[in-house]
Amino acid sequence: MASGEWKGSYGLTEPNSGSDALGAKTTAVLSADGKNYILNGQKCWITNGGFADVYTVFAKIDGDKFSAFIVERGFEGFTQGHEEHKMGIKGSSTVQLYFQDCKVPVENLLGEVGKGHIIAFNILNIGRLKLCAAAMGGAKVALEDTIQYAKTREQFKTPIANFGAIKYKLAESAIKIWAAETALYRTAKWIDDTEIALVKEGKSFSEAVLGGAEEFAVECAILKVFGSEMLNYVVDEGVQVHGGNGFSDEYSISRAYRDSRINRIYEGTNEINRLLTVDMILKRALKGKLDLMGPAMAVSKELMSIPEFGNDDSSAFAAERKTILNMKKSILMVAGAAVQKLMMKISDEQEILMNIADMAIETFVAESTLLRTIKLADKQGESAVQFQIDMMHCYLNDAVDKVNKAGKEAINAFAEGDEQNMMLLGLKRFTKTVPFNSKDARRRIADKLIAADKFFL
Repeated sequence: MASGEWKGSYGLTEPNSGSDALGAKTTAVLSADGKNYILNGQKCWITNGGFADVYTVFAKIDGDKFSAFIVERGFEGFTQGHEEHKMGIKGSSTVQLYFQDCKVPVENLLGEVGKGHIIAFNILNIGRLKLCAAAMGGAKVALEDTIQYAKTREQFKTPIANFGAIKYKLAESAIKIWAAETALYRTAKWIDDTEIALVKEGKSFSEAVLGGAEEFAVECAILKVFGSEMLNYVVDEGVQVHGGNGFSDEYSISRAYRDSRINRIYEGTNEINRLLTVDMILKRALKGKLDLMGPAMAVSKELMSIPEFGNDDSSAFAAERKTILNMKKSILMVAGAAVQKLMMKISDEQEILMNIADMAIETFVAESTLLRTIKLADKQGESAVQFQIDMMHCYLNDAVDKVNKAGKEAINAFAEGDEQNMMLLGLKRFTKTVPFNSKDARRRIADKLIAADKFFL
């Protein structure tokens, strides 16, 4: 497979088990002679399925032990369905897989019996990170097409790239791409460093790879959501800038628009990834791996104190650092209060969990942009990275408002009376920012993009 002589495929999803992967119905039973597992079942939406040589397939041994198997094309009882006709990604082979008393040699069991979820979920973790990378690359190409079109399309005797409304779309697309790239490389570095550290501790390469992915599963889920929704924005606004031509197959932006839609569905829907983001954090807190309630209680006490006005810190980006800190306090306040109030029932309140996830996503990405900007400014000087500073400020300014909105929706959903009023006041306090002229900043960003003819960072 590494040399390209064989092509691989991955069979997890079934007609009745998508987001609930462990609800798979495909079964595996050991044959009487003990030489083969007999697989029966069906998989759907399998990428590369029409031409792959080897398939990683998940099934339940004896109906309950979720396990992974290596299945080769040509195995007795294994067939592939016809190619699916899809809305987008038409260049990707997508078929159903059928197993009817399919014989799989016992040595083709991948990993351990009943431990298939470890393989499945960690592959999904890395897949989510890679999806963000793929979305980022696609978004850069789509934005380049859009910039070039805006420069050549004239209305009212001037290129539409000169209009403020168009400049906003170009700049906002670039800001989102840059933010996604920043959060992506930050997480990838963490995973890399963890893998290296685990190997030094004596772990095998495979154990280190799994360990690195598992440690940053939350961040991978965040990247999947943010990257796919970033691409969605870029291609949607790209079609808008193209106008009627964007709705024509003669222009590549229409294909980009159709192809982008799947990203919010596969590798776990964005709804599932939002829920997973909060669920994984809460589970780590319950296991003692993460102190969530301690800081949450500290924030609750802070709400009872008289707020301090002004900022004595004169260091570079001090105000921005404080904004990020306060965004984190907002999350702790809302999440801590929600857990205390709802206890075990919180898993049923998906709207609140998704509000908290949105707060976490915006804070993580905003912090990533700030840290990248600080590093660049320390290395090159603030005047040399004004373009990046503008993008960071634009993103941070909007992120604070999104945290405020999501936090308000969550608080109003579970709190009432004095508790509700106190928390809303606290949220307002924690999401307060200094006035910022984002219009001029976005125009500066757009002008640089137009001059460069593409996203050039």
